[in-house]
Amino acid sequence: MLTCFGNRTYHDCDGTTRRDFLKVGSLGLGGFGLSDVLAARAASAGQPGPGVHDTSVVWLWLGGGPTHVETFDPKMTAPAEFRSVTGEVSTALPGVTLGGTFPKIAALADRMAFVRSFAHRNSGHGGGTHWVMTGYDNRKADNGGTAIRPALGAIAARVRGANHHSTGMPTYVRLGGIGFDGPAFLGTACAPFDPQGPARKNMAIELKTQDRLADRRELLEGLDRFRRDADSSGLMAGLDAFEEQAFHLILGNAPEAFDLKKEDPRTVERYGKDLGQSMLIARRLCEAGCGFVTVNFGGWDMHGSIADGMKKRGPQVDHAVATFVEDIYERGLDQKILLVISGEFGRTPRINRNAGRDHWAPLSTLALAGGGLKMGQVVGESSPKAEVPHSRPISPQDLMATVFHVLGIDLKSQFMNQAGRPVYMIEDGRTIAELV
Repeated sequence: MLTCFGNRTYHDCDGTTRRDFLKVGSLGLGGFGLSDVLAARAASAGQPGPGVHDTSVVWLWLGGGPTHVETFDPKMTAPAEFRSVTGEVSTALPGVTLGGTFPKIAALADRMAFVRSFAHRNSGHGGGTHWVMTGYDNRKADNGGTAIRPALGAIAARVRGANHHSTGMPTYVRLGGIGFDGPAFLGTACAPFDPQGPARKNMAIELKTQDRLADRRELLEGLDRFRRDADSSGLMAGLDAFEEQAFHLILGNAPEAFDLKKEDPRTVERYGKDLGQSMLIARRLCEAGCGFVTVNFGGWDMHGSIADGMKKRGPQVDHAVATFVEDIYERGLDQKILLVISGEFGRTPRINRNAGRDHWAPLSTLALAGGGLKMGQVVGESSPKAEVPHSRPISPQDLMATVFHVLGIDLKSQFMNQAGRPVYMIEDGRTIAELV
């Protein structure tokens, strides 16, 4: 028996008890094995397997609430107590500048889009995270409340099926937990697959185990040939699709996507360590069929000494994002992979007495790249002191609708909530017209 990615039990969308991700045991011989798990997970989808867009989203989450001023809207024309404390840097777009710690991203601005009018109304870490991740406010989120709506990635898993129809790759993977990034009433089969901890070790399947699985597959194929020979109607055409999918996942390329030893060493060196490695893994996961990857890079709750904080965090994001954007364009993946950069909210426009900025939901920024969207532009404008949107306000549901557009998810999608009533995933959001 082979167990991968933990051993906790819970229920599928349809109530079937299952393991964290997969369990291989007595495959095809009457046991509840990986193929059964994959079948149950795919059955939870409205449109399982083929027929959906071959696109992916990588969501870089800057946990803690990144300052919108020192990142993508430096406002150097504002009074000193409002403008960027890290200065600004010119970009590849005439007249557009970014915060001073992002020179590499600035050089690629013609391959990116920056939204300077993203806003909502919940300045709590939990509440803001819930609103951006799900498109809906939850005032109880900062006081122990649970999610009332599913996160974007969970919706993708519900629509596409929790695993890729041919590779077995999980549709929704998180590289670092974000909070309120789960499935809510969609059920745990739509939860993000988390490769941290023992999961990574469990993916390293030894050759001996592979040989045993190969022997078992040979037996199954022999039994299948027998069934086909005995079936005069010819309906038995081979192994069950999910049995085949199970072998693809275990013996195929899906586990290798998590292993940077399988990547060109020059590319690994180019991305660098820490966040860079996570972004490289995210690209590899998308290439292997993953539909939605979240990457959490926290440390942005800068109530004091924001200049020092930006000098620590900014360059890491600058290098990792610039490398990722260059890489997907070089590989021709810019039409298939959308990068979204956000946090739960922005920071107060005025510098506080501790040389920092506090929580501020009325305005923040987004950065995007790829996804077949129209790049090389700034969408929306902030007020003169970067307090609120001055034009073209963009809501979390507008961002959500744009992500749906890239993934090929119907903007009118409905699913049953915990009360057994169909609810729309998006109620008032519209795609960001400038981008589509």
